[in-house]
Order: sequence, then structure tokens, then C-alpha cells
Amino acid sequence: MGAVNLRREAAQYLVDRVSTVAEDLGLNAGDPGCTPNLLIIATADGDAFAQELVERRRRALRMGGSGMDRGAAALRDFQETSRPVRWWQVSMPVDSETGQRAVRIPGECTNDCSGPMDYAPTISVSAASRLTTQIVDNIFRAIIVVDVSKTGAVNSAQLADYIAMVSLAQIDPTADTSAYASILNVFNDPNSAPYLTEWDKAYLDGLYGAQRTRQNVRAGKSEIQSSIRRAHARLAEEAAPSTD
Repeated sequence: MGAVNLRREAAQYLVDRVSTVAEDLGLNAGDPGCTPNLLIIATADGDAFAQELVERRRRALRMGGSGMDRGAAALRDFQETSRPVRWWQVSMPVDSETGQRAVRIPGECTNDCSGPMDYAPTISVSAASRLTTQIVDNIFRAIIVVDVSKTGAVNSAQLADYIAMVSLAQIDPTADTSAYASILNVFNDPNSAPYLTEWDKAYLDGLYGAQRTRQNVRAGKSEIQSSIRRAHARLAEEAAPSTD
């Protein structure tokens, strides 16, 4: 995880806060000096930066694997729609047993690249069944572009938690979240949330607490929804006043 184009103190604050949220979810934020797969980039002109980024690094944003990103239309939205914060994520199917990549990347191969098996990863099936799979999607790369000219009255704590939310969950930037008490509304109403709300925490807890090895996509979605509800219920129970 890294942050660039910011003063050292501001960059460290963002990295530390997002790392703390990630660690609270049971994720490993990485050691200092590691190669970051989450990069926060501050700029005074987000529109121009996004345009140039897509033109120069399109292959890094769209690696070519099926389902690894949200597609060409979403990339155009990232490139062309002006926002205080915009983000792009690439997911990677991995073997949940070993953590190894489970999909071929166009242009990559092993050995002498002479046969079809040199172009495909080898997976030893051990836990899969008709109902479950050992292949899960992990966020492989996330780029967060912060247009400092558009952050307005949002303070550093709110910005850090907003970045944590959109980094750790694959949030649709066009989604209407006004019906929820969420940090995602902070740019429309800076007084709506001083930091991650209980709704946000429950969403992230439920998302990362869900079983992600369902073969059936609908069943997997239902599991995530149930996990979020359980997290909401737990947080509400913890927040309830004691009757002792």
C-alpha cells in the first residue's frame, strides 16, 4: 500500500488508516517496503491524470482476463467522469488453498511455451465439490485517484475512511448510497459521517466474513447478504445499552 504526490505526514496518515481498517478485517496490510497493490495518487487535476493514466497504462488496468475488471464502459467512466475520488480495481481468481493465481494472463507462459499447458496455471483440486469451489476472486490491484481540488470541506479523517471503503470493497461509483448511513455520502454532505459508520463496518465485516467458495453465484451473493445482516445484528447488540 502506498500514497504519492502528498506530503510525507499526509501520505503516512492515509496509508496507516487504510491499513488499520484492513487489519481489523483480518487482512495483511503488508510490511514497509513491499510492492504496493493499493496505490493512492493525489493530483490537482484528476480529469487530466485519469485520461493520461488510461492512455498510457491501459494494459495494467485491463489485463485481459475474463471478469478481472468491470469492463470497457466502466473504464470510460473512470477516465471521463469528474469526481473528488475515483478508483479502479483489478481482481484475480486465486486458489483459496494455496493463494496461487488460478487464471492465465494473456502473454504469460511457463517453461518453453511450447505446449498448451505452459499457458495455464496448475491447480491441485482438493476441496471443490458440486456446491463449492476452491477458486475465489481477490482484489489484485487498486488505484485510487484523489483530486485535491475537489475534496472541498471533507477533512483528512473522512477522506481516509472514504478511501478505505472504496479500496476494500468493489463499490460501484455510480451507485446511489443516499439511503444508507455511509461514509460514501460524505462528498455530497460533509456532515453526514465523520468516519466509517456502523453500516460501513457491518458491510465490510459481512463482505470479508462471508463464505466465498460457492459454485452458484446467486448462492454466493445470498451468503454475502446474510453475512452483512449478521454483522449488523452483532454491532447493534454490542451498541445496545446494558440492562444490568
